[in-house]
Amino acid sequence: MPAGRKRKAAPAAPEAAVSTPTASSSSRRRSQRASTSATKTSKYFEPEISESESEPDVKPRRKSLESSKRANATKSSRASKKAKLEVEEEDDYEDEDVPDTKEEEDEDSELDEDAIPKTTFIPLPKLRDTGGIEYADDRLHPNTLAFLKDLKANNKRSWLKMHDQEFRRSFKDWESYVMTMTDKIIAADETIPELPFKDVNFRIYRDVRFSHDPTPYKPNYGAAWSRTGRKGPYACYYLHLEPGKCFVGGGLWHPPADALAKVRASIDERPRRWRRVLMDPEFRDMFLTASSSSTKSSSKLTGTAAAKGKAATAKAKAAASTPSNSKKGRGRPRKSTASDVDAEIEAAIEHDEEAKDINGHSEEGDEKAVIKAFAELNKEDALKTKPKGYLAEHRDIELLKLRSFTVGKKIPDDIFTKDSRHGQEEIAKMFKAMVGFVTHLNRIVMPDPGDDDDESDEEE
Repeated sequence: MPAGRKRKAAPAAPEAAVSTPTASSSSRRRSQRASTSATKTSKYFEPEISESESEPDVKPRRKSLESSKRANATKSSRASKKAKLEVEEEDDYEDEDVPDTKEEEDEDSELDEDAIPKTTFIPLPKLRDTGGIEYADDRLHPNTLAFLKDLKANNKRSWLKMHDQEFRRSFKDWESYVMTMTDKIIAADETIPELPFKDVNFRIYRDVRFSHDPTPYKPNYGAAWSRTGRKGPYACYYLHLEPGKCFVGGGLWHPPADALAKVRASIDERPRRWRRVLMDPEFRDMFLTASSSSTKSSSKLTGTAAAKGKAATAKAKAAASTPSNSKKGRGRPRKSTASDVDAEIEAAIEHDEEAKDINGHSEEGDEKAVIKAFAELNKEDALKTKPKGYLAEHRDIELLKLRSFTVGKKIPDDIFTKDSRHGQEEIAKMFKAMVGFVTHLNRIVMPDPGDDDDESDEEE
């Protein structure tokens, strides 16, 4: 701008346009500010609700109050029902537990403090009458067999507890019988030691943990004699006492795997030894044949008569061929004399007895029958197929399938109750016939020094 010049003043505004702010404009601005601030909501404080804005919210609040009242009413009804049930249960318990005071007072008035209290005794059953028969060591009393019958019919712990005296009397009778029988078995088999009763006797208590039979006792008595008693790897002699099911037995029952393998190897390698043992006349007739001694003797006589008949026919032919008018030193020589014919008769009889057994069968056929009978006795737990390592066409496959090697014979009950020593002598005779069989099994399973020799056992 050039110096010396003055600036012009702005023209003055007209008076009508210039106006001062009034009270109405200021109130309008404040209401605008208040409205703008009311629209913004704070996250820390809730806005104040005016009376005009709160009027439309009255109905929803009334609904919420009604619903809360209903909920409270249902809760209170449930609580009252629960309380009523608890009160009823308490009343029931009180009715059960709390006795009537009037009845107690009546009972107390009836009881006398000085009176002796009443006790009830249950008498134990009396011992069975002996019937005039005394107890003896070498035979059993009939009451012992009667007790075993009762035990089978009442196989319960409570019953045996009530009849404990009868049980102890019968058990003592069995113990004395077993100890006397031990002496006879030792006389028959010297390898059997003299063992205490507890080592040869089987207990009557059953192990029912893994059994379907819940009966706690065995209704029988049993005893086994071996080199180690009723337990151990050796073959044994067994005596079983049970009314109607008494028997005598022996051998190896369910031997362990190693012993079973030894027995099968012996059957395969030494078959002739097994045949010699099974074909022993006393053993075979006692356990492996069902015919009686009378039948055997009659068959023997029949075979002998047949042999004599053949020889007599030969004698008649020889006598017919001998000239009756020949002189001494002349004519044809005689074919045979009477002494020669008698010798032929005796030779025929001996040959017939050697070729045939007592029952009239050939030796080869009798071996098969005896082996079949032995396998039949032990077929209960035998294998269905051939054992591992052996051919199905093996000659003795029936023996190789077996898992037990035992024999047995049923005996009558009265053999235990016979007078004197006849009963024990008969049982001892059965055990004596079994000695060779038991010894053969022990030589296989637990051989002594020198028993397991290397003799050849090949078939001829």
